[in-house]
Amino acid sequence: MSEFHGVFPYLVSPVDTGGNVRTEVLGKLCDDLIGAGVHGLTPLGSTGEFAYLNAAQRSSVVQATIEAAKGRVPVVAGVASTSTADAVAQAKAYQKCGADGILAILEAYFPLTDVQVESYFRAIADAVDIPVVIYTNPQFQRSDLTLDVIARLAAHPRIGYIKDASTNTGRLLSIMNRCGDALRVFSASAHIPAAVMLIGGRGWMAGPACIIPRQSVALYELCKAGRWDEAMVLQRRLWRINEAFARFNLAACIKAGLSIQGYDVGDPVPPQAPLTAEARKVVEVALRELT
Repeated sequence: MSEFHGVFPYLVSPVDTGGNVRTEVLGKLCDDLIGAGVHGLTPLGSTGEFAYLNAAQRSSVVQATIEAAKGRVPVVAGVASTSTADAVAQAKAYQKCGADGILAILEAYFPLTDVQVESYFRAIADAVDIPVVIYTNPQFQRSDLTLDVIARLAAHPRIGYIKDASTNTGRLLSIMNRCGDALRVFSASAHIPAAVMLIGGRGWMAGPACIIPRQSVALYELCKAGRWDEAMVLQRRLWRINEAFARFNLAACIKAGLSIQGYDVGDPVPPQAPLTAEARKVVEVALRELT
């Protein structure tokens, strides 16, 4: 598989009221996203509600995504735990299922030192033979990975990417300056993707790409072609989606958006709640303005 680049939608995890993963719905979504031109798929990212799923559900989501992709695009599966041993077990299992990469996420309950944080990510990368994307998000980790930790992890032979959701775009440039080509940067949609591409980003991994895949791919292609004026016109239009989503629960927004588009993905997993009728209308209006 070639180097990861471009638009990787963070997939939703469609779960019915009985707790069963709706694999047919997920497969249809994956197939449509690939048809729209996305460059990869990421099950069990933030939008995938990994923190609310049990082990069997997570495995089902990853397996269904891999089966739907059929090798057409890389599948980078999210691995998240408060326990190093559990995270390592997940990573090994997803590689065995056929994942092309691992998105390593640290969940935190008790505060951890930099050395402990580093050891968690390093253990995951040591356990697999496929590329690892480290995911840094202060909302999950209590504190962000320091530049020193990121630089040390970048020296690992399988850690070649970082998805940064700090919303601090200046930090992305610091990572690029510090690590060079050893660590390729993917942004969150909460960064301004066109701006991240301008400073050297490789793409973005984000939930909104599930519901605006063609527009997201078009933005990426404009950036790659250096057509920055056109890219910023499109970026300004797409930012309306981010503004809407910043107001509500992310998974609820993406699932509502997909429901509006005809995908029976169900509600967010409790204790999360679906959008209210008023909030759903906000998402519907934002989507209508982009079609």
